Amino acid sequence: MKFIVSSSQLLKQLQAVSGVLNSSNTLPILDNFLFEVKSNELIVSASDLETTMTTHINNTEASEEGNIAIPAKLLMDTLKTFSDQPLTFLIDKNTFGIEIGSDNGKYKLAGQNGNEFPKTPTMENPTSTTLSSVILSEAINKTLFATGNDELRPIMSGVFCELSAEGCTFVATDAHKLVKYVRTDAAAESTASFILPKKPLTLLKNTLVTDDEVVIEYNETNAHFSFANVKLVCRLIDGKYPNYEAVIPKENPNVLTVDRIAFYNAVRRVAIFANKTTHQIRLKVAGTELSISSEDLDFSNEAHERLNCQYTGEDMEIGFNSKFLMEMINNLTSEQINLEMSAPNRAGILIPQDGQEDGEQTLMLVMPVMLNQ
Repeated sequence: MKFIVSSSQLLKQLQAVSGVLNSSNTLPILDNFLFEVKSNELIVSASDLETTMTTHINNTEASEEGNIAIPAKLLMDTLKTFSDQPLTFLIDKNTFGIEIGSDNGKYKLAGQNGNEFPKTPTMENPTSTTLSSVILSEAINKTLFATGNDELRPIMSGVFCELSAEGCTFVATDAHKLVKYVRTDAAAESTASFILPKKPLTLLKNTLVTDDEVVIEYNETNAHFSFANVKLVCRLIDGKYPNYEAVIPKENPNVLTVDRIAFYNAVRRVAIFANKTTHQIRLKVAGTELSISSEDLDFSNEAHERLNCQYTGEDMEIGFNSKFLMEMINNLTSEQINLEMSAPNRAGILIPQDGQEDGEQTLMLVMPVMLNQ
């Protein structure tokens, strides 16, 4: 079997799918890319059994159809050293030996039987919906950082998606912080909900760069994303997502409006002086002044800053973990943000005051920490 492909085009596509590869695999063949040649098209796949990603390279010159598993790291390391040029792959179908010919030389490596590569799961009775890649990308960016890492609670490690005729809702939480991102300008024909794992979402985030439509197909166990020349299939997280609506306080009479970047920078500076275990900072609001402070009694460190703000409600003092607060402020893009609060022991809610598109709603919730008086 012989095929010719552009080195830079091949490297670009391999980099797109290489994020699927694990550093340690249970099956040795998963350390390989699967190359399949079909009618002058090269299809490259990578899999870790949970997630499979496939990309298509057209205008490949091929003498015959076939497949081969090629060691991923060795191939990627080689391709990175080439300037853009055509590479000729010669495959021995009996020994699975591979010879790569370039302008300057020949390189031989041992492949494996492509038929032993795990088959991509087929979707049975899938439901389908189409989303703009811009909307999906924004939803992933807004929620992914808030997912949990607790292996004992796998459902919290993914993003919960609710699709309906009214719109799409994406939720992520790790029990300390929560993000709810709603798009009423993107709807599905039928109602469905599922939990997408972190890894495929990270892969999508890194590959969604075009203004293409993304076709999403899903059933009870898998989700399938296809856009441009890329297809991604992942296994869904099994389980029931917690009732996140019950956690969001509905009555929040105390509303603080502040410049987002000034607030972020002040929290970042004050956090340097906070206790390294609790990362606790104290917000004190009275009138038009917001006071941010922290202290680390073990090292006699402390910091105080004042910011101008708009505030309606009773004077209030509340504590937050500065790391969580900074993550949230950093993942908003508005100039002004509202921090809505009800009591020092209830969650604070961050809402962007501007910069939202029509049909876009973002709500971020951060749990308070008990202040040492």
